[in-house]
Amino acid sequence: MKIYKDFNFYKKNFIFQIVNSDIKNKKYTLICTRFPPEPNGYLHLGHIKAICLNFTIAKYYNGKCYLRIDDTNPSTENIKYIEAIKKDLLWLGFKWDGKIKYSSDYFNILYKYAIELINKDLAYVDELNIQDIRKYRGTLLQPGKNSPYRNRPKKENLELFQKMRLGYFQEGSMSLRAKIDMKSNIIIMRDPVLYRIKYRKHHQTGKKWCIYPTYDFSHCIADALEGITHSLCTLEFQDNRILYNWILNNININVKYYPKQYEFSRLNIENGITSKRKINFLLQNGIIKGWDDPRLFTISGLRKRGYTPSSLKNFCYKIGITKKNNIIEISSLESSLREELNKTAYRTMAVLKPLKIIIKNFPKKKKIKLIAPNHPHNPKMGSKIIYFTKEIYINLLDFMEKDTKNYKRLVLGKEVRLRHAFVIRAEKIIKDSFGKIKYIYCSYDPNTLGKKIEKNRNVKGVIHWVSCLYSIPATFYLYKNLLLKNNTENINDITSMINTKSLSIYNGFVESNLLKTNNSHFQFEREGYFYLIYNNQKEKTMFFNRIVSLKENYN
Repeated sequence: MKIYKDFNFYKKNFIFQIVNSDIKNKKYTLICTRFPPEPNGYLHLGHIKAICLNFTIAKYYNGKCYLRIDDTNPSTENIKYIEAIKKDLLWLGFKWDGKIKYSSDYFNILYKYAIELINKDLAYVDELNIQDIRKYRGTLLQPGKNSPYRNRPKKENLELFQKMRLGYFQEGSMSLRAKIDMKSNIIIMRDPVLYRIKYRKHHQTGKKWCIYPTYDFSHCIADALEGITHSLCTLEFQDNRILYNWILNNININVKYYPKQYEFSRLNIENGITSKRKINFLLQNGIIKGWDDPRLFTISGLRKRGYTPSSLKNFCYKIGITKKNNIIEISSLESSLREELNKTAYRTMAVLKPLKIIIKNFPKKKKIKLIAPNHPHNPKMGSKIIYFTKEIYINLLDFMEKDTKNYKRLVLGKEVRLRHAFVIRAEKIIKDSFGKIKYIYCSYDPNTLGKKIEKNRNVKGVIHWVSCLYSIPATFYLYKNLLLKNNTENINDITSMINTKSLSIYNGFVESNLLKTNNSHFQFEREGYFYLIYNNQKEKTMFFNRIVSLKENYN
């Protein structure tokens, strides 16, 4: 597993310090963590933070990290999400220990523990519907009140729960609740639901069950049965820890030790949507095409856009682990990718908005072979051949009819250097009947190849280009933030916040030597870092996603 070069910084976080202390005090002989996703959607950037923490701790201390699918709600789960979870983890470079575990593996024993709580008069069958349960629960300022069914005799609760198991009652008509304290200052301790009726086929157990444990009931028991030493989760589960301890303390579970839960802040990314509910809204309204849309911060979306596993992991190592909630700027994520690709991506030229240039003093059938490095600072990456011909393409934005003070590109009557080639001068503009530029006549100076320009010669700058004869048609997808605002966590309707210009598509050209490339990541000079998503050698066309734009002064 590739670990961030400044790993000592990451190792200083409070959870590592806790584990260090536990090992020093010989509290555990084997560190055991787990990653427990729910299979009701695709993993996202926030999950990578949790994945890195759990798997890295296990690897660093020669322990184990399990993948456990928390599949307690068949209403929202799908086998396709499980397959996506496995694919994402393997793509990131993490391999779980042993076979994949499922919460459904424990359904039989969970049912027995539920009966044990009933027998101890610590659980009861309630006939309040979900709306009434919420009303009875109270608020942060008002205590809850007891359900009228709270004091059923144990025998009646057992009979009803067994009938729930056998399918005697309608979905939503009954539930099993823990009997704790409806006046507790901690709302989750106000008789939480432990089991509910759901007539849904389960992807692992089929139709064997029609009652399913809640996440809170199954989660802590599964952790205990699997020997999890450090149960790591985000801050919103802080109160749940108290419930988990109550459950474990009130059942006869034969384990060496109970899992100890520690909470850390979740990863909130600027202008990012990670909520499964909101992503489903975008899908249903046709705003995105799938969970792997490159504008999303799902792992599959980031992969499709062109992010590398190491850049995503290093990003998580850099931001570290704390208890303080904050919003991470997207520039920090982009910086991790740039840092990597600035060293590894092949430099090449691409024209996204082509404007034809005709070199009037260059012979029509002539071509000049030019040698250019694949990377300006890494000779080991070799060189490439490009051809200078009579007709070339430059970027439309690299030409202006009238000069301005700060414009450093081609201007009518002025000179500019072509990257790796000659100095050219714009001589004449040819327009169509609508006033749109068709092409520009230029002249080139054959004595400027590879030579420094005289100080008194006003060459405006350096621009990129491709030969019309030796280039390949390419389609470029450029992405911007899907949201116009930074934080939508507490906003239900995000329709007005959608950036309708989050995707731009351009049809241009790339150097012809890319057609047979074995590389996937490129820096198109002055355009950004791009990811090759499709290469049709037969039809000679290519498709690229821009991952990130270039940072100022990046080579």
